[in-house]
Amino acid sequence: MAENPGQPTDPESDDRREAGGEGEPSRPTPDAEDFVDDESEGTDEVTDSDVPEDVQAYTKFSKIDGSTYDRANEFLRDRTYITAREWAIARLCADFRTETGVEMTKIGENLPHLVPFMTDTYSPQAVNQARHSFEEKVRKAGATFLYGAMCDFFTAEELDDVMYEATEVAKFLLEVEGVNLSVEEELEAEDRITEVMRDVREHSVALRHDEVCCPECGHEFDASEN
Repeated sequence: MAENPGQPTDPESDDRREAGGEGEPSRPTPDAEDFVDDESEGTDEVTDSDVPEDVQAYTKFSKIDGSTYDRANEFLRDRTYITAREWAIARLCADFRTETGVEMTKIGENLPHLVPFMTDTYSPQAVNQARHSFEEKVRKAGATFLYGAMCDFFTAEELDDVMYEATEVAKFLLEVEGVNLSVEEELEAEDRITEVMRDVREHSVALRHDEVCCPECGHEFDASEN
């Protein structure tokens, strides 16, 4: 079972600093070159017979063998509120989940073998702390985004732009992990997300006014209006 959140002792612990700032420009579409170090020769192949077979077979982050922790962390800080440490460990916690819990000891002991840009082993408490931090940030980011979508701050077109950028970053991270999305799957996902956000906008109008019309002038609201 999962241990209580603890403090990590890894050298990458500087990623606890919170990202912030206002008025930042829209980020460009992610590119694989953001993660690739052209001057790097990659990492040596793991041959340690003590490494569990499922760890040796794990290839989710193999596309960024030449990347460093700092490079991955900078990329994520630029586009999300999670760090490279939280991203990697959240992925591992999902992949190494069993019927009785998450294999945190296995993840921590084999972290450098599982994720090329992680250089040290972690204690089970450190793994759980990173997972807890990831969950907390997702919840807070979700609440922030949903309020932004419902409070009528964005026009419908601006909200579409926000969703497009967020979807591109999320798809890129999935692709780095090894998920191959076809063009049809990408388009279908984008259409479904757009449909959901239009529903959110329409229902938020009803929540703000108790009905889909202005209580003062009787004007009927349209979810597509600014």
